[in-house]
Amino acid sequence: MTAPLFFVDADALGNNRVEIDGDEGRHAADVRRLRVGEHVDIGDGSGRLAHGVVAEVTRGRIAVDVKVRETIAMPSPRFIVVQALAKGGRDVAAVEAMTEVGVDEIVAWTAERSVARPSERTMSKWSATAREAAKQSRRAWVPMVNGPCSTAAVADRLADAALAVVLHEQATESLAALQLPDAGDVVLVVGPEGGLSDAEIDAFGSTGAHVRRLGDAVLRTSTAGVAALSVLSAPSRWR
Repeated sequence: MTAPLFFVDADALGNNRVEIDGDEGRHAADVRRLRVGEHVDIGDGSGRLAHGVVAEVTRGRIAVDVKVRETIAMPSPRFIVVQALAKGGRDVAAVEAMTEVGVDEIVAWTAERSVARPSERTMSKWSATAREAAKQSRRAWVPMVNGPCSTAAVADRLADAALAVVLHEQATESLAALQLPDAGDVVLVVGPEGGLSDAEIDAFGSTGAHVRRLGDAVLRTSTAGVAALSVLSAPSRWR
C-alpha cells in the first residue's frame, strides 16, 4: 500500500525528525490512527519529499524519522486550466478532480455566463481542495490556485502560452490531434455550464488559441477539464 502523504512547512522538512501537528497531525494521529513503525511521506507541496517512519504518536501529533529525501522536478510542459466559476459546487469538484489527474495551476475565471460569483471564501476553498486532493493522489507539487480573473486577463494568459486551447462543443477539430510543446505553459479554457459567449470566443481566438472539441458528448464544466487533461497528459504523464 502506498504510504500516506502529509504536508509541512519547508523549514520543518529539513529536520531529521519531523513533527506533524495541527490539522495534518490530527488527521495522521486521530483519523488515520497511524502507529509507530508505519511508513509515511512528508512534502512541502513544492517538489521536496521525505520518506520516513513514524517514531512517536500522541493525540493530534506524530513525529517522523526521515530516512530518504528526494526532489521531484516540476512537470514540463505545465498544464494550466482556466476554470469558469460554476454553481452547486461544480467548480470545486473540478478543482479536486483536475488536481488528481495532474493539473499544475488552476485559474478561476468569472465568465459572462457564470451564474456563481466569487466570494471571500472562493479562493481559499479552491486552494484547500487542491491541497487535499494533492495529498490524496500523493503529488509532490500542490497546484497553484489564482484568480478570479476577468476575460481580458485570461486572454493575456492565452497570448503568453506555449500552447493555448479553448474547449468548445461546436469546434470542428479534435483536442487529441494537437501537438504538445516540450516546455512552457499549456493553457486550457473550460467554460461555464451556459457555455462561452461569442465575445469570449472572439477574444480568445484573437490570441491565437486553438478552439477544439473533446468529442460528441457535451460535458459538464466539472468534468470537461478532467477529460481534457487526461487527453493532453496521455503522451507524457500517463505512462
